[in-house]
Amino acid sequence: MKHYKPTTPSRRHMSTVSYKKTLTTSKPVKSLTKGKKKISGRNSAGRITVRHKGGGHKRRYRLIDFKYDKQNIPAVIKTIEYDPNRSAFIASVAYVDGEYRYIVVPKNMMVGDKFEVSETAEIKLGNRLPLKNITSGTFVYNVELKPKNGAKLIRSAGTYAEVLANDAGYTNIKLPSGEVRKISENAWASIGEVSNDEYKLVNLGKAGRSRWLGIRPTVRGSAMNPVDHPHGGGEGRQGIGLRRGPKTREGRQAYGVKTRKVKKYSTPLIISRRKNKKRK
Repeated sequence: MKHYKPTTPSRRHMSTVSYKKTLTTSKPVKSLTKGKKKISGRNSAGRITVRHKGGGHKRRYRLIDFKYDKQNIPAVIKTIEYDPNRSAFIASVAYVDGEYRYIVVPKNMMVGDKFEVSETAEIKLGNRLPLKNITSGTFVYNVELKPKNGAKLIRSAGTYAEVLANDAGYTNIKLPSGEVRKISENAWASIGEVSNDEYKLVNLGKAGRSRWLGIRPTVRGSAMNPVDHPHGGGEGRQGIGLRRGPKTREGRQAYGVKTRKVKKYSTPLIISRRKNKKRK
């Protein structure tokens, strides 16, 4: 991590990731990028469905390969780059047949390192293979939920899942939340942990850095008028009154209320639910 001298109040606690130690280039591969339209938390009708989003620096989207459909063809890491659209670092890789692609790069993988996507690949950092061929205790990332459907789990900076056991056509894996669930043994996963594990230690230091990231301010409901929030109004500071509990801006129950559907398709696949207390 990079810390700064307290030249101003906002600099006092500010910290950033030491990019120079990891990244090898500042320019993306042009053929693997495209323009990104700003949605700012709005739906197709233009109405805000997710609050506190808007503004932010202009971005170009990097086309990341999550399907890894080039099998049995060795590849080599060419560059390690920053991606403004995700917390993890990405890498441009060159396959033996000459094609370039972007992937989410694992921790401790350097320029020049090689990897392979194959059912017979060895259990080595960066390699990708079916869960049934991965031994218990191995850390994995970019995990598929369904075979050949592309990586859906474990893609954020510093995260990893642990393979626990293989049994009856399923693989039991432990997710970062603490949840243990079954996934088809024919689903694929990559060996290792996602890069940029210092991301969670970043202290933005000032409101301006949040605005650069496209994050707008959050206002307490109790500071609003009654027309804007169920907690609003009253002289001075007020509690939630006679309501049976705190509510969202739309009037629904908030904090500690179960929102998971009872008949959700994945319920039979969950062996142990995640821990309810916050993970520090």
